[in-house]
Amino acid sequence: MRTEPSQRWVRGYVGDVAVVDTRTPLLFWEDAFPVPGYAYDRADVREDLLRPTTVPPPEQPWFFLPQGPVSVWYDLVVDGRTLPHAAWTRDDPAVADRLVVSWQPGLLDRWLEEDEEVAGHPRDPHKRVDALPSSRHVVVSLDGVVLADSRSPVLLFETGLPTRYYLPPADVHLDALTPSRTRSHCPYKGDADRYWDVTDHPDGAGLAWSYTDPYPAVARIRDRVAFYDELVDVTVDGVRQPRPTSPFSTAAHRPAS
Repeated sequence: MRTEPSQRWVRGYVGDVAVVDTRTPLLFWEDAFPVPGYAYDRADVREDLLRPTTVPPPEQPWFFLPQGPVSVWYDLVVDGRTLPHAAWTRDDPAVADRLVVSWQPGLLDRWLEEDEEVAGHPRDPHKRVDALPSSRHVVVSLDGVVLADSRSPVLLFETGLPTRYYLPPADVHLDALTPSRTRSHCPYKGDADRYWDVTDHPDGAGLAWSYTDPYPAVARIRDRVAFYDELVDVTVDGVRQPRPTSPFSTAAHRPAS
């Protein structure tokens, strides 16, 4: 496990109660897991609200669970509200003396880094996201069926992930897609509040998505449609691109409705 001190002021709230309030969070990266977490000094966590539990933890959602052995699980009890398995101590020397508090949606009500609300997971200080307009010719197809054809994409470059091509809706064959109830959140881009499926295809669930109100840093992707390049065939300026491999190549790692 890799760790790195952070100087960000981090707070986690249940209602108006600050369960976590720290200026010395420790970033940690679980082995073979793509995003970091925070581990906190015990003095910066309301330990009086934690209750050790021996009830077995859930197996889902895997993304928000510890990715290795846990020595102690805790329920969090605030104003009569019990949040099961909301905190834990990892059985790893790098963070064994600290507490980890879950960022799973529906447990704590909100997280702040300084005075900006962040959700999903802590932002990685070594990750960069750029959205650049382009005149490349991008064609997206699946099993020989063209799903999009555009000469005005916005290319989104995100450290550690394949390039994403965000295309104008007018250049996407939305009639070949089925709207989905899937939603997701990205700490760098915001809420992906529209998804589409390709029905009757084994990799068709949540194949495309869009951000109605992205964060200002990537405002150029607003209302544009992107596809998982891991699952479709993409041709750029007449050159067929190899399908990349990423954590999203696995269905269990993609957002579910």
